[in-house]
Amino acid sequence: MKKILKEYILPKLKKEGVLHVSLIDPDPLRQSIEEGGKMGKFATESGTDLIFIGGSTCFDRSFIDKTIIEIKKHTDLPIILFPGNISGISAHADSALFLSLLNSRNHYFISGQQALASFTFKAFNMEPIGTAYLIVEPGSGAGWLGDAKLLPRNKPELSLGYALAAEYLGFKMIYLEAGSGSNTSVPEQIIGLVKKNVSIPIIVGGGIKTTDDAVAKVMAGADLVVQGTMLEETLLKDKGKSLAETIKAVKLAGKKRLE
Repeated sequence: MKKILKEYILPKLKKEGVLHVSLIDPDPLRQSIEEGGKMGKFATESGTDLIFIGGSTCFDRSFIDKTIIEIKKHTDLPIILFPGNISGISAHADSALFLSLLNSRNHYFISGQQALASFTFKAFNMEPIGTAYLIVEPGSGAGWLGDAKLLPRNKPELSLGYALAAEYLGFKMIYLEAGSGSNTSVPEQIIGLVKKNVSIPIIVGGGIKTTDDAVAKVMAGADLVVQGTMLEETLLKDKGKSLAETIKAVKLAGKKRLE
């Protein structure tokens, strides 16, 4: 079993201060298997540190398997599952976020599907990285599908409460999510408050579409910055430099935070 968290993520965070993550959503309605491979290649060449595979609407395990196999032809970076449901688990990934949507109204998304998925992780001998998934307004599709009681943007102490509970419960990471493709991202005030009060890595994703926004998340305290829509848009519009420049700026911000 690969130990991506202990052997890759944590040492790299200690050395560089931040990791940039490229999210690829293997949805046949969005892109082909070959296009998924091209995205992996493009992200790697742009300087990303990790590739997350998944999304709220990934329901075809065979398509996910084939997409990961195609991506692995073009990169040696760790590929980590970001499963929105049980069908989003693939034996071809290197590791997986074992997500619990703590602010869901439905216990299925807190512990129900996790109990069912545990057998698959055991069978695949795959590292599950226990991750508290917290969805902040506006939430987008992830919030709707996960029946989340969205954390308000103007009440950061509520997000902190869930984050502290996550650390006390033994989670390895916290994922603050505004929703893929959202018009706005997780507020820096929430990120900063959580960062000051927890000691486990903080992942921030959803709606981070510009270099300035990505850098602001890092300076506020994000340890892993996730971008998916920007990856898709820069590749489709043939503006490859914009993603590379964003990743470079994120890395510089990470080093500055270590000083």
